[in-house]
Amino acid sequence: MGSLSIWHWLIVLVIVVLVFGTKKLKNMGSDLGGAVKGFKDGMKDGSATDAAPVQQVANKATDANTVDVEAKTKS
Repeated sequence: MGSLSIWHWLIVLVIVVLVFGTKKLKNMGSDLGGAVKGFKDGMKDGSATDAAPVQQVANKATDANTVDVEAKTKS
């Protein structure tokens, strides 16, 4: 009574297919697979950048017409 048999899972599967349809379930499966693949690629790229940190270089423009969008006050 506490565990579900194979017949219970088959009935649940049939109800899910009837409610969502096979096309929508297929799209959700491919979206989930793409998300997992993107996550794995991001983790692989993240470990490479942790090993060799990228040094950022500040670019200070001397042109009078250049606007600094990060400036808090007008100088």
